[in-house]
Parts: sequence; structure tokens; C-alpha cells
Amino acid sequence: MDVDILIIALALAITIEGIAYALFPDGMKKMMAQVITLPSGNIRAAGLAAAAAGIFILWLVRG
Repeated sequence: MDVDILIIALALAITIEGIAYALFPDGMKKMMAQVITLPSGNIRAAGLAAAAAGIFILWLVRG
């Protein structure tokens, strides 16, 4: 059951990202260009914050 939830979550993340690229290709290119200029530590911190937020949301939902 837990593996199913993980696969569903991964599929949803890929779907949302794909929709963003399909609807806003120029905006995504601009965002990527901006990210390239950021220090690696900032990107790492943003990734950790996003992961923590995702885990928190899962914790709230799964109770």
C-alpha cells in the first residue's frame, strides 16, 4: 500500500511539472536561467525546504 502511494505521488509530481512546461515554456526557460545563477547552497536549501514541506503535508494527510 505505501509503495502505491509513493508511485502515485511521483506520478502526480511528474504530471504537474509536465503541465507547467506545456503551459509556460518561456517562463520555465527564464526560471531555469535564473536558477543557474544561484549558489548551490541556495538551491540545496530550497530543495530541502520543499522536501520538508512535502513530508509535512503527507504527515498531515496520513495522520
